[in-house]
Amino acid sequence: MSLPECDDRELEAVCTEFRKLDPDGLRTARVLRDTLDQLYDGQRTGRYRWDQLYKTEKTHCGTLVEINLHREFQFQDGEKLDYKIGQADVDCKYSQKLNAWMIPPEARGHLCLLVWAEDQSSKWSMGIVRANECNLNSGQNRDGKATLNLAGKSAIAWLFQNHPLPPNVLLNLDRTIVDKIMALKSGVKRVNELFRNTLGMRVGRGVVATVAQQDDYMKRVRGNGGARTALRPEGIVILGQFHSHREIARALGVVEPGQGESVPVRIVPATAQDRATVAIGGQLWRIANGSDEVFPAPLLPKIKATRKSKVRD
Repeated sequence: MSLPECDDRELEAVCTEFRKLDPDGLRTARVLRDTLDQLYDGQRTGRYRWDQLYKTEKTHCGTLVEINLHREFQFQDGEKLDYKIGQADVDCKYSQKLNAWMIPPEARGHLCLLVWAEDQSSKWSMGIVRANECNLNSGQNRDGKATLNLAGKSAIAWLFQNHPLPPNVLLNLDRTIVDKIMALKSGVKRVNELFRNTLGMRVGRGVVATVAQQDDYMKRVRGNGGARTALRPEGIVILGQFHSHREIARALGVVEPGQGESVPVRIVPATAQDRATVAIGGQLWRIANGSDEVFPAPLLPKIKATRKSKVRD
């Protein structure tokens, strides 16, 4: 946490309280990811980019961030502003553009929780500032709102700066590949093609919902007819948030799936001499390279594997 040189005990107390609630920022990052996915409403619209939103929806994003943070952290209602954190009234301000927060007249002199998130770069930041007159530009819009001046930007106590946002993998793929996936006629085929094109990447629930565009979209990932079944003959396993799946990801040296995420990988049989191997179903496996022959993948465990127990399908 980066605190500017100041003597604002209320600001410092709010920073300390928020750090207790979310020491690593994971809760806030998940709220921001879910809020963006809520705005895209990909399950019904197929949208996955900020530029696909209507102007009114972009404006509404700040309100949703405020509401969803309120719900996640169970803040008390503020007396005049959005929240009461500790003993302080705090106003929540979101901007999709860094340093473009608009401070309303009622927040003058109070603490503001500043939030920024940008989906394309998968980054977000959060800080707290005292909205004193000396920290605000003199120019105001017709609602009396003002932006931070240079002194105000320097006065921000950063809780998190450029922290990773759970990725929107559709933004990491070439647009032609995404268009090809979305052009397929069925949700099953779209989800299968999604995982073929995202090997080693984190695929969130929101992305699956956007591609499947069906009510029970996560069913398209599971076994018993989902992508895990369809892609096994191609040597592709889909690691989920099970503890045992994360252990497999660590052993193979690929990114671990987070809450609600999946990571597809293509694997082939390995030997004891290979590096980064994992035992599944009594056999060693490693990540496949482009020249490896395709082998059917094993069934994955759904329970935590222990040293004394065999990996179970």
